[in-house]
Amino acid sequence: MSGTAAIALGLPIRLERACLVAVADPDEDLVRRVGQGDPAAIQAMVARKLPRMLALAQRMLGDPVEAEDVAQEAMLRAWRQAPKWRPGKARFDTWLHRVGLNLCYDRLRRRREIPTEIPPDRPDDGPAPDRGLLAAELGVRVDRALQALPERQREAIVLCHYQELTNIEAAGLMSVSVEALESLLSRGRRTLRQVLADLAPGAEPAAEGGRG
Repeated sequence: MSGTAAIALGLPIRLERACLVAVADPDEDLVRRVGQGDPAAIQAMVARKLPRMLALAQRMLGDPVEAEDVAQEAMLRAWRQAPKWRPGKARFDTWLHRVGLNLCYDRLRRRREIPTEIPPDRPDDGPAPDRGLLAAELGVRVDRALQALPERQREAIVLCHYQELTNIEAAGLMSVSVEALESLLSRGRRTLRQVLADLAPGAEPAAEGGRG
């Protein structure tokens, strides 16, 4: 991702490709304990995963109320799945992201099927305390820009830049090749750079090309 886009969006710059190396699941022991009904493990699972699911749903849906519903439902399914979980096929976090994405797309489909004149809730763009004013304004602008992207481009951006999944993990979740994922990322970044260009005044336009 270009420096201009990173400055405008406040996103981490991910320069290296993910490699096909087996990685141990960091959640394996926690999921096992949750499956055994360990209250401390259940609490730790919620603390570890709920914020990630909430962030995913918020950026996919742009609606804080729906995002909270999705995050809570995803956590409920994680709790139900834990006793049956068998490590090795996929990381638990990857599975949980798939659950969250499916729940988000269910709601997005319902929006298309049931037109409404009342738009979904948006982040409050009213006055913020001086100290957080710039960050609040930036967050609102980025959220709106994300919501304007086509769904698949938004999904790719959210998974790779906000949820910090590798390209391989994100491509697997989206059931596309890594090359197709990178194409979605490239188009999404290009649109975001155009929409948010004024957030990096004086910066030269970013060159398009290979993965950045």
